[in-house]
Amino acid sequence: MSLRDDLYKEVILDHYENPRNYGVLNPYSIHERGVNPLCGDELELYLLMKEDIVENIMFSGKGCSISQSSGSMMTELVKGKNKGDALSIMAKFKKAILEDSNENFSEDEADLESLLGVKKYPVRVKCAVLAWNTLEQALKEREL
Repeated sequence: MSLRDDLYKEVILDHYENPRNYGVLNPYSIHERGVNPLCGDELELYLLMKEDIVENIMFSGKGCSISQSSGSMMTELVKGKNKGDALSIMAKFKKAILEDSNENFSEDEADLESLLGVKKYPVRVKCAVLAWNTLEQALKEREL
């Protein structure tokens, strides 16, 4: 195992053990639930939108370290962003993890690189994208 792999594991564990934006947001304007039936991961998103800005976002759920740490990373990245930018970050991450592409993540997005290691384990990819798929549904299927 390389030093890089160890660092990535530390990032994932840090987000899992100390999740950012974890809990139930009240009030919220959008609530969306995502489930990965294959492994039992569950994630609920609560967004407070002001016009097209994600003014606040929180998540709750249960599941593996990958699904929950991905939710933590996702909320950190999209909080304060407009809907278009949030969807752009989501598309970039999903392209990086679902396709054989070399996306360049910004300094703010660097934690996402730690999740790319799951590409070696295809069944775990669904864990990593659960939060992002839930965000996509929340933003695309709701009239804001």
